Amino acid sequence: MTADLPRDRDASMVRARNVGLDIAGNSMPILDGVSLDIAYGDFVALVGPSGSGKTTFLNVIAGMQKFTRGTVEVRGAPPQKGRRDMSYALARDALLPWRTAQANIELALQIRGVPRQERRVRARAALERVGLTDSAGQFRSQLSQGMRQRVALARAFVTEPDILLLDEPFAALDAQTRILMQQQLLELLGQFSGTVLMVTHDIAEAITLADRIIVFSRRPAQVLRAYDVDFPRPRDAAELRADPGFGVLFESIWNDIVGQMSSDGQTQGDRAALEGALQ
Repeated sequence: MTADLPRDRDASMVRARNVGLDIAGNSMPILDGVSLDIAYGDFVALVGPSGSGKTTFLNVIAGMQKFTRGTVEVRGAPPQKGRRDMSYALARDALLPWRTAQANIELALQIRGVPRQERRVRARAALERVGLTDSAGQFRSQLSQGMRQRVALARAFVTEPDILLLDEPFAALDAQTRILMQQQLLELLGQFSGTVLMVTHDIAEAITLADRIIVFSRRPAQVLRAYDVDFPRPRDAAELRADPGFGVLFESIWNDIVGQMSSDGQTQGDRAALEGALQ
């Protein structure tokens, strides 16, 4: 872990002020005045209508996307691509098909210059944490989709990042496997002291995993509302859904997002597609 990691939970890891993003040739900005703070140790989920700029904002934090207006600080400095204290897990597992599960995890350490023997030890430990020790020598084609996502999670955690970015990490999974993967992530978070920022279309997933949920408006994106998730940890992904408070919070967020569809000129088919994606 990086030595100067702030230990005060009120310390800001990510600070965005009035962030705007214009794209040449587009009449409408993607982001327009996004402001938020993410403290050390927080798990924050971004939700909102499809195409509202959630992943774009995540890429801004990662230093992969330039912004037009406003200010962004990551641990007090401008965003920078390839930070050694940050890990980014993409929407798909993105495993290299010619590498084994263990070799895919080792790659994250190899890029950071970790010696070979240490890479092997840490990769094996990461596989053990996600219950895939026996699959270390298997290639991507030999793994189920759920197993691939577990390897991808192991790869994201193996570098011991201070900031973890997740972009729809379980979007490709069926409903049952997605809940199992959410439980897997909850267990990994029990050993993780860093900050997490996740983009998801799944409101239930956001409630299950996050400490705070930020709702983006339709494009041009602004912060529509923020919700604190007060369920205590550790959490059980399946049992949590039976809590009455879960349904109340889900309905509030759902109404925020669907309400964005009432006057933006989209067709009923577009709205139905969005509602299906959110369920």
